[in-house]
Amino acid sequence: MNNQKKYNTLRLTFPEMSYESFEYSFSDSGMDMAFNFSVGDKIHFRPTAHIPLRPFMRPPMDHAIIDSLVFHIGMIELVSYWKCLCPPTVRIRQRMLDEGQIAFWKKLYFNGLGEFFYTNGIHATMDDFMQIVSEGTAPCRPLGIRLDDSYMVPVGGGKDSVVTLELLRNAGADIRPLIVNPRGATTECVAKGGFADDDTVVIQRTLDPVMLDLNSKGCLNGHTPFSALLAFYTLLTAALTGRRNIALSNESSANEATVIGTEINHQYSKSLEFENDFRNYVRQYISADFNYFSFLRPLNELQIAMLFSRQEAYFDVFKSCNAGSKQDIWCGRCPKCLFVYTILSPFIPPQRLDAIFGKCMLDDPDMAQYFEQLTGHADTKPFECVGTVSEVNSALAMAIDRWYPQPESRPALLRNYRPQPPATPLHTLLSEHNLSASQLSILADAVRIQ
Repeated sequence: MNNQKKYNTLRLTFPEMSYESFEYSFSDSGMDMAFNFSVGDKIHFRPTAHIPLRPFMRPPMDHAIIDSLVFHIGMIELVSYWKCLCPPTVRIRQRMLDEGQIAFWKKLYFNGLGEFFYTNGIHATMDDFMQIVSEGTAPCRPLGIRLDDSYMVPVGGGKDSVVTLELLRNAGADIRPLIVNPRGATTECVAKGGFADDDTVVIQRTLDPVMLDLNSKGCLNGHTPFSALLAFYTLLTAALTGRRNIALSNESSANEATVIGTEINHQYSKSLEFENDFRNYVRQYISADFNYFSFLRPLNELQIAMLFSRQEAYFDVFKSCNAGSKQDIWCGRCPKCLFVYTILSPFIPPQRLDAIFGKCMLDDPDMAQYFEQLTGHADTKPFECVGTVSEVNSALAMAIDRWYPQPESRPALLRNYRPQPPATPLHTLLSEHNLSASQLSILADAVRIQ
């Protein structure tokens, strides 16, 4: 799409957006939050969120902690509403942000919206796309929170969070799963892990219908950094449950750009760069007591697929297809389905894998374009959470060697494909991560098991 003219016009028509206020309350049903954003006098957004009460929750006594955490959730919620009209100035009314904070938020917004700008054909730079003006008087200072060494594990319903959940659980860690807007795959995965509803933290997040109405009327729309939003919500849930460790399931492949030769990355807020920036920001402006990290960062996608293949109990319940998420299915027609099928193909027999997806994804000629993108024969990878080109090609080489040694037996997409020797290691860990030695040893032991 070429929406540059629309972008320019909207910015002239709607020059300012304000983060007016946030509010929250506790009741017998749980915690409720609301955020108030405005664009001029006529457009007002009020997204909300609810965290149902659980027996193990114990909100901190210091209201300043909750104030800070909820304020910051509003800062990341804002980006979904900003993208509709793209006002060049954003005013923050409730807090005083210093230069370091403004730099953090501009970088997060800009890189987190990289796909949005690219797919809409919008030329913008980090300097000119947004000016953040802080009008509050209360600074953001780090606060102490009493937390133990237990874990919060966000579960998205896909293979990655299953691996994190099972490895930590089997290592004896004290875990609480976290689900945002529960659906079939997420609730069934935590149930397979042995967790009841009352054992699970839930966030029910609601979008303001005004934004959805603007989208239907032709305002700008596109991808926003959901994983960054999840990051700030996890801080609040960790504080409410007294848990220090927030173990994400973002793997090393999230660092690879989606558009070859650029920094545009569908998975920016899953990348190590964001993780490090976020950890530094939290330590400096919120609390040094949290430990947010990706447990799977030392692993590649092939290793995660190998570890997931040992968890057969989850085969028929896990789902990570965005196109089929509302129906809780693998749609069988998108690049995410093709990628997950491919990365699992060396480790799960073809008939069992076909039963999971409803067909052999590699035998579908309609998937040829996505196959070219995943294997590195196109200018861009799919705008999905998928592995690196090297990981995909290594998986295909291993699958061919194991299941399809004779060329005439190969599925349609593999008949003209020339496999390269696998280049992705299965039994070594990557060195860039934020894990402790004991956490790293859990992964090292797991990948050594044949």
